[in-house]
Amino acid sequence: MADTTSKKVQEYKESLKTKAEELLLKGFPETIVKLNDLLETPKFRNREFSEIHQDLNIPIPDPIVFNHSDLPPAKKIKLDNSITQDGTKVMVLPCGSVPTNKNLMELVEIVKPHIRKLVEDSNLLKMWISFMIPKIEDGNNFGVSIQEDTLAEVQSVESEAAAFYDQISRYFISRGKLISKVAKYPHIADYRRAVEEMDEKEYLSLWLVMAEIRNRYCSLHDIVVKNLDKIKKPRPTNATESLY
Repeated sequence: MADTTSKKVQEYKESLKTKAEELLLKGFPETIVKLNDLLETPKFRNREFSEIHQDLNIPIPDPIVFNHSDLPPAKKIKLDNSITQDGTKVMVLPCGSVPTNKNLMELVEIVKPHIRKLVEDSNLLKMWISFMIPKIEDGNNFGVSIQEDTLAEVQSVESEAAAFYDQISRYFISRGKLISKVAKYPHIADYRRAVEEMDEKEYLSLWLVMAEIRNRYCSLHDIVVKNLDKIKKPRPTNATESLY
């Protein structure tokens, strides 16, 4: 039973190594070209910020006119305080729900699969390098140091890619809070403008995420290919070579 389990583990390691090398030598270049083409499409390139804006579906109500001359002074003060401090109680929006920005949602749906793929690919590459690190021995082993430095770079890319997900979720939370301000204070134009500014910022952030994903694939491919021999077959040496 133990021999069978050990054999299956070894088969898994060998299949992972084969898959990782194929991904590195064939998959990475294909992905880089695909991302370059995607960044040149009209959705990401030379798009005006005004094209990102979307109506909030929250109308500006007519101003309420009060006749203060008919109220005693105490009532005037109480009424004025309620207007300036409490805002509008929002029970229901007159025109229905406030939709998400459809232009940005299209970009999010494009970006998220690439974030996930970068996380998965970097994880595979991380395990591939880990399996090839030899047992610890005395003496300087430059090949092993190359493996460890490359592994640290891959782990950094994996962490950064996972953080991109958090960036997208924070945008929706922040936008929802800001829209609640628009609903409560519909007459204040600054809140409406703030939503537009936030959407513009997110559009720029999504473009930047796609560019960073492409750049991470390029950097990983470059580093690993340059040091492929020492990653696959580390050996003791006194040579003073550089990772980059």
